[in-house]
Amino acid sequence: MKLVLVVEDEVPISRVLTAYLRQAGFRVETACDGEKALDRFEALQPDLVLLDVMLPEKDGWDVLKEIRRRSSCPVILLTALGEMHQRVSGLNGGADDYITKPFAPEEVVARVRAVLRRPRPMVQEGESVQFGSLRIDLDGHRVYVRGEPVTLTPRDFSLLSFFARHPNRTFSRDQLLDRVWGWDYEGSDRAVDLAVKRLRKALKDWPKAEGEIITLRGVGYQFRVYEN
Repeated sequence: MKLVLVVEDEVPISRVLTAYLRQAGFRVETACDGEKALDRFEALQPDLVLLDVMLPEKDGWDVLKEIRRRSSCPVILLTALGEMHQRVSGLNGGADDYITKPFAPEEVVARVRAVLRRPRPMVQEGESVQFGSLRIDLDGHRVYVRGEPVTLTPRDFSLLSFFARHPNRTFSRDQLLDRVWGWDYEGSDRAVDLAVKRLRKALKDWPKAEGEIITLRGVGYQFRVYEN
């Protein structure tokens, strides 16, 4: 049974979420503020965190940031802040999904299941990752689709490697420029768009049923992989 940590300071909401998740077959633990959430996260090592943004002691943004420093554990934000910039901030900060209050408990359960179905990278010997028929040799700087080699420029390989280490996470152009091109890069952010376009072309034989690089309009790019 997967363990879900529910971080919510409103007791009625926490109880409802706990009841629905347990009925759906999940183990559930709870925390009512940010400090307790981090303590429980460290002790329990949950499979997923449902994280309210407006928390006492330490707010959800700080909790999310600290979780991302320690782990790639999936995090779904629960927020009454429905504005686009708040949702973008959450995704860019490392959240896997967000749900705006008020919400139906059935939707929360469905979102939890959907996020947990997203596969994490399969690390193999020699620092390789495999997503269906796509294999990325991180040490040898080689890429294969269906066993056939794929030729990439060094920069495009760096971008693909970064994506592969962070599947199903959304990154803005600025974040990708900082993490892949480097903080001292002085060119246009269009370099990211062009690199993604080249990667899509190079990986044209990788079945879309296994994964793809998607564009989230107004947010950024995501290397999305699917469970087979």
